[in-house]
Amino acid sequence: MMVDGIPLEQLLEEYARQCATSNEIVAAHPLDEVGVHPDFRDVPASLRWIMLHMIEETARHAGHMDAIRELLDGSKGYY
Repeated sequence: MMVDGIPLEQLLEEYARQCATSNEIVAAHPLDEVGVHPDFRDVPASLRWIMLHMIEETARHAGHMDAIRELLDGSKGYY
């Protein structure tokens, strides 16, 4: 996603602030607590499931970034 007119420093600060908010939410609830999204009430999810899903998503997108980097600079990862 391209963001015009917003300095990188501001984006990183906003990201860090959101991470801190997420950390506070996670620390305040047990992993087995189940929540329901207001738009998807028939699909409850535990905090544990949400955290694992976010780890999977982060890994997937990091892999995408690595593939793009390989296309740009031609170097490979470990193998």
